[in-house]
Amino acid sequence: MRTRIMIYQGKQKIWSEYQKEIPDDHWFYVRSCIRQNFFPGAEVMFMKICREELGKDIYETPHHTTCGGIAYHCDTIPQETVMTIVARQFALMTEAGYENYAASCITSFGNYIEILETWNEFPEVEAKIRELLWKACRREFKKPKYVAHASDLIYKFRNDIAAKAKYRLVNRKTGEPLKVVEHIGCHYSKMFPSKGVGGAEYPYVLCGMIESWGGNVIDYPERRHCCGYGFRQYHVKANRGYSISNTHKKFESMEPYHPDMIITNCPGCPYFMDRWQYAISEMEGKTYGENGFGIPVFTYEEVASLVLGYDPWDIGLQLHQVAVEPLLDKIGIPYNPDEKYKGLNHKDIMRPELPSVLKCC
Repeated sequence: MRTRIMIYQGKQKIWSEYQKEIPDDHWFYVRSCIRQNFFPGAEVMFMKICREELGKDIYETPHHTTCGGIAYHCDTIPQETVMTIVARQFALMTEAGYENYAASCITSFGNYIEILETWNEFPEVEAKIRELLWKACRREFKKPKYVAHASDLIYKFRNDIAAKAKYRLVNRKTGEPLKVVEHIGCHYSKMFPSKGVGGAEYPYVLCGMIESWGGNVIDYPERRHCCGYGFRQYHVKANRGYSISNTHKKFESMEPYHPDMIITNCPGCPYFMDRWQYAISEMEGKTYGENGFGIPVFTYEEVASLVLGYDPWDIGLQLHQVAVEPLLDKIGIPYNPDEKYKGLNHKDIMRPELPSVLKCC
């Protein structure tokens, strides 16, 4: 008995080292430069959930710009330029009176952490960037007291969301939990493991949401493999074969487990895991979902919005390449198919051309 207690206490101590402090409120929120183009409803729903469902103070400014992360990781701008851009973001936060910084983008999150760690190790670099920022736009800044990724906030309040939920990640016909694949963006915890919930070995930020909302997390061999974005793998056209081959490897690995859905916390991951299913189907005539459909891929904000009962088309799910309707039917979430391709003010946004292999509704 004593040995069991010691083992349990040892595991608890190890797990405590993988936790991070996430303040309850008062966040300066910065959007992603690419998420607004890929799945624009996700960030809108994040703000709505935080403000209206959870009653939190989440502030954003129209003066925010890209963090420069994509250009940095594609080796097109030097780190000093990125640092100066980020210093300006911190100045906007300081001017607004906030000290908790929340990033929508995984790459931005990793970028901010890398810069702050660099400044801690090399204060002379920080001093130089402060000088460059002042010369460029006459601004000064305080460093954030806390930096979090937006998924950290949804994770922290996952049980509050569960308490308000109208739907659960459960098959309404069988009563069984949905089989959910979680995919963590590489820059969330692989760069600086201590900054992500669960670190690089046991990332729990999405698992916690899935379990709290009724689903079952699926483990599979390539669970921690990159989605295939990889920046230069995709942005250099000649390298895109590397991108799709990475994604293909993941789908081949998860296929035997028959997942119902995929949830992600990175801007690029849902886009590529969604779009490459179409590309693979056209190239190889193969699909990975049930009955000729693909496996629907969601952002964590979209999943939170679904369980809370928001209209799927208000969330923006019509912009997904892989059809979401089979999953909505499985959960029992109602939707109007006639409203799918209607935008703001019920303006027709036009039905896209359908794939020749991947089945769509």
